Amino acid sequence: MISFNKAPFVGNELEYIQQAIQSGKLCGDGPFTKKCSALMCEKLGAGNVLLTTSCTHALEMSAFLCGIRPGDEVIMPSYTFVSTANAFVLQGARIIFVDIRPDTMNIDETKIEAAITEKTRAIVPVHYAGVSCEMDAIMALAKKYNLKVVEDAAQGVNAWYKGRALGTIGDFGCYSFHETKNYTMGEGGALVFGDDRYLEPAEILREKGTDRSKFFRGQIDKYTWVGYGSSYLPGDLNAAYLYAQLEKMNEIGKKRREIYDYYQEHLQPLKDRGCLELPYVPEGCEHNAHMFYVKARDLETRTKLISRMREKGIYCVFHYVPLHSSSAGRRFGEFRGEDVWTTRESERLMRLPIFYNLSLEDVKYIVRCLLEYNEY
Repeated sequence: MISFNKAPFVGNELEYIQQAIQSGKLCGDGPFTKKCSALMCEKLGAGNVLLTTSCTHALEMSAFLCGIRPGDEVIMPSYTFVSTANAFVLQGARIIFVDIRPDTMNIDETKIEAAITEKTRAIVPVHYAGVSCEMDAIMALAKKYNLKVVEDAAQGVNAWYKGRALGTIGDFGCYSFHETKNYTMGEGGALVFGDDRYLEPAEILREKGTDRSKFFRGQIDKYTWVGYGSSYLPGDLNAAYLYAQLEKMNEIGKKRREIYDYYQEHLQPLKDRGCLELPYVPEGCEHNAHMFYVKARDLETRTKLISRMREKGIYCVFHYVPLHSSSAGRRFGEFRGEDVWTTRESERLMRLPIFYNLSLEDVKYIVRCLLEYNEY
């Protein structure tokens, strides 16, 4: 069976985990946590990077730091993971869903302005499959209406928009290092922001509401409870695993792009025949090969295709069920405007296996099975 995903392993993970154990500092903000943050600042041009226990927690921190209050409205696509919405629901916000673009599966930047009201406080673009939303247009709207922008860049680590790393363009960016992502620590994430004014409040929030970070830097002689917070720090063992992968960021990216490009090239005949649609990357966007998906004609065709691929020993999956169609989505939010593409496109999409340790022989077999399937 060809798995849909396997967590990447590049070779130095065990050595670094052993070093972390020997250091005696296994809790949060240990040596490897600091190394990961510094490396991301260097490679991605990020101002501040705080490693977290998940992208979910990074989103929750961003919602708090944006000052979201009960009754505020936050605009985002419905085609996303539940954490994107939950982070703001926890602060009492009402979620306003708008339609996506069918070409990239990202929020349709032309639908956002009509959804803005006097209650709107933030826009949350989700960079689906590591392909950027149209950030120039979104940032222009945010400036016009004095709104915060929180980039859900869970899938966007080391992807770029017009020369800027995803997650570094808005007020806050949120990364995921879950085992399904390009770079992983099992469970983990990071909060990214450029404005240094947020650094102290973010550290307090992340350190259970204390000024402990200042204490460890020797800036105060004892730390105390100074405000609201929670425990958002990952252990240093997890960070040690991640650091080995961040060191090989380009190598991992190169292998994933080779798989992506092979799919794109060799599945082109199916696109030419109108059997499947393939991913689209707009000009100015540099994707990170996080995902390769195809779109079948409709839900019935996709269901049959997934079943046939599993018969062939290939584990392919569909993705998000639009949030606005769920019971929680109806309770905590609303779809503003017309759902032209969100539901339709979500029912057509199927993800193919793509991960660092996937062999080229397996990739060729996957392509061959898709080319031989005759019930499109």
